[in-house]
Formats: sequence, C-alpha cells, structure tokens
Amino acid sequence: MAKAKDLLAWAVKTLKASPALDHWQSDREEIESEELLAFAMEVEVDDLDPGDEVPARAARRFQAMVARRAKGEPVQFIEGYAEFRGIQLIAKPGVFVPRDSTEFLAEQAVRRLRRRRRAIAVDLATGGGTVALAVANETRGVKVIGTDLSARAIRVARQNAARLGLRATFVTGDLFGGLPRDLRGKVDVITLHPPYVGRRELRELPDEIRRFEPAHTLTDNSVDGLGLVDRAAAEAGEWLKPGGWLLIEVSPDRATAATTVIRRHGLRDVRSTAGGEFKVTRVVVGRR
Repeated sequence: MAKAKDLLAWAVKTLKASPALDHWQSDREEIESEELLAFAMEVEVDDLDPGDEVPARAARRFQAMVARRAKGEPVQFIEGYAEFRGIQLIAKPGVFVPRDSTEFLAEQAVRRLRRRRRAIAVDLATGGGTVALAVANETRGVKVIGTDLSARAIRVARQNAARLGLRATFVTGDLFGGLPRDLRGKVDVITLHPPYVGRRELRELPDEIRRFEPAHTLTDNSVDGLGLVDRAAAEAGEWLKPGGWLLIEVSPDRATAATTVIRRHGLRDVRSTAGGEFKVTRVVVGRR
C-alpha cells in the first residue's frame, strides 16, 4: 500500500503544474490534496497522518479525483458538497459554487438581523441558497427568502434547506421579481453576491471558473460588471423598511465604483467593508 505522504506529494506536484487552476494561494494545492485524500479515505482531514498506509481502492479513488481537479473541476463538485459557515451544502454543476470568501457577506447580514425582532431577510441571486441558509441557521425568528433566475439553482437551494432542516423560502425570479408584493417596505436586510465580471473579462478567467461555472453566475453582460449592482440598488429602496440594509459583495477593484452606484440611488451610510479570513472580496453596504 502507498503511504499518504507519497500520494500527497504527487498530488501537490500535479496540481501546481496544472494550467487550469488559479494558483492564488501559496498553500492551496496542499490544502486541496489533503482534503481530497481524506475524502477518498473517508476520514477527517485532522485524522490524516503522513505515515498512514492508504488502501489500494482509496489510493485509486484519490488519484482519479486529483486528475479531475487538475483539469479544473472544483473540489466541491468532486466531493458533491461545500462547507460554509458550519453547514454542508449540496454542490452541483450548473449552480454557482459556494466560496469561503462569501462568509463575510453572511456574517454582516447575521450581525444586523440579530438586533431585530421578527426580521425579514432577502437573498438575491441566491444560487444553492448559500447565504440565505447561513442566515437561517444563525438567527432565530427571521423570515428568510432567497430568489434566483435559475430554476435549477432554486431546486438545489430547496434540497439544501430540506437536508439541513432549515426554514427558508426559495422562489424563481429576476432579482426582486419573484418576491411577494406585500414585502415591499418591510425587508430588514437584502444580500446580493452578483456576477460582477465584465463581459470582456470572461476569457481571462482561469479554466476552473470559466469552464465549470454557468456564465450567468459570472457576468451580467455589462461592460463594467455592475449592471445587477445598479439594478439592485435602484430597486432596493422599494423593498427595504426605513433603516434596512443592502449588502453587496464585489471584488476589491470594483468596490469604489459599486459604492458610487449605490450612493447614487439614495441609500445612506454607504461604505466598502473588508473582513473574514479571506480578504479577497469587499462587501459594500448602504441603508435606506
């Protein structure tokens, strides 16, 4: 039987050599190799020991998964799930992959909602329900609604809610289009992780994103990538209650422009915030 340390060394070398991956984090290949080997062996990552002998079947499974990852397929798709703020979410092709960087958006929403009684939270472009379900999991008495243009994404979000036993409603619609009209002026927090890649920038994305993420989850087909940000900010005032918050995740290079767009639509206390473990995104906030 092969030793874990030998398989991990091979995997790290394979992933580092892959042109399909974005090597933005210095130890990313080590982290992903350990995660995949633990998954193949059906153990926790913390229980892995470099001196462990890996059964032949698990070794073959691991090698096949590394080969898939080296072609760009996200780890979440290979394993079938993603971990996000302590909950396990189904990850399927055709639905945007949950990322650790979005945890700060969920954190900001939870912090504001915990201060309010019988609050209402709306997550736009919810995908598989990532932020909406994190909010439902970490608050009490909050009515949570997620919307998405993709019927496939909404099906996955509902499956996630059922698996986790969390109360959240998911509806198909374009931004606010699927929401009940009687929520106008009553929403406490609106969250949005929009597709903010400019249409001309799509070809510059690494294969692991461009080939495996649906195009509509990456770009809104605007030149600057702020088309949905503009629409959400323009319509948010109709849905937020006085003092309610709009929270939008964007890339650092778009934070200033997004702040300008949101302020232009009359929201107050608009600012760009950074936080969380991976400070690779910004959350622009503003309130009615």
